[in-house]
Amino acid sequence: MCLRGERRGPPPLPPLAPPLPSPPKLCLSFQALPVCSQSSYSSAPLTPTTFSKAVLDLLPFFCVQLHSLIRMSTDPVFNKMQDKIQMAKEMSEDKKLYRYKGVLYPTLMCPEEHMTALDNLKAREDDLMLVAYPKCGFNWMVGVLKKIIAEATGEKNERKTPPLIEFFGPEVVKMMEELPSPRFLGTHLYPDNIPPSFYEKKTKIMVIFRNPKDTLVSYYHFCNNNPVLPTVSWESFFSQFMKGEVAWGSYFDHALAWDKKMDDPNVMIVTYEDLKQDLKAGVHQISNFFGFTLTEVQVQQIAEKSTFNAMKENSGQSHGNIGNVFFRKGEVGDWKNHFTPEQSREMDEAFNKHLAGTKLGAKLDYQKHCL
Repeated sequence: MCLRGERRGPPPLPPLAPPLPSPPKLCLSFQALPVCSQSSYSSAPLTPTTFSKAVLDLLPFFCVQLHSLIRMSTDPVFNKMQDKIQMAKEMSEDKKLYRYKGVLYPTLMCPEEHMTALDNLKAREDDLMLVAYPKCGFNWMVGVLKKIIAEATGEKNERKTPPLIEFFGPEVVKMMEELPSPRFLGTHLYPDNIPPSFYEKKTKIMVIFRNPKDTLVSYYHFCNNNPVLPTVSWESFFSQFMKGEVAWGSYFDHALAWDKKMDDPNVMIVTYEDLKQDLKAGVHQISNFFGFTLTEVQVQQIAEKSTFNAMKENSGQSHGNIGNVFFRKGEVGDWKNHFTPEQSREMDEAFNKHLAGTKLGAKLDYQKHCL
């Protein structure tokens, strides 16, 4: 919708030369500004009144953007992430991963001195921990949990996105020790590599898994859009994923390790696909597991604000200029656009070999989502 303005004033002087082409008419578009209602702006002439109304209506949008920029500029986690990304752009591809205790990790994000210091991280009884193999829905669930915590505790502002406990360096251990309770922590680590005090304190641990075919596709795109990880072709990444030669190791090793904890009352495993199908039920399940009491209205509001698409639209505020790296499609079944028939059969065989007959395998409903 265009707002057209008229130039007013004394009649123009006669031209001394042939007149220049008329300038384009003033056209203001509010299409990209979500707080504005285009229907509230008709084709009426632009007047001081309508212009003032437009400015006032746009003010909340710009305030939100400014608040987001200020928050990110003072957020040590965000700043560290930006620093690592810049460093990675100058790094050779073959140096971006290193092996620690048999598992590959991103060199810049998970330095060895920090990995060795992790055992010193002491758990608290009221800690909340979110765990996921990469690209199984971790960032989506971070958004959901932050909203649950804010509603349940009455906090006016959602908590900052937690760093993975294995990220950055030993100084992060100190930072996590200074966080107020209840702390919200996250990790991609194998269960056996999580600091033992979290099991000793019986920390509540929520694990999210996703079917392996969609996980592989999402992980492939993530690697090729994230400078801290090696850029790789589809064929090479498929082969590496199937062998567990990717950052944070084998999907199937992770799944088998967590399958052994399916009956642990302090561990809850949810699936990406179930949450996509019924997020409201998922919010109920998650809040109850962590001991939070929410009203039906709160649950409904959280579910509406926490759909994958809503998180993706808000990723610029939550993750800055790297938001599109963390939130791509979020679809179930996108693997069909990437897998060859031979690759599909290879994954089917691997799933049957490792997870057929397990409780987690049944929960993933492989036949429904991957055949």
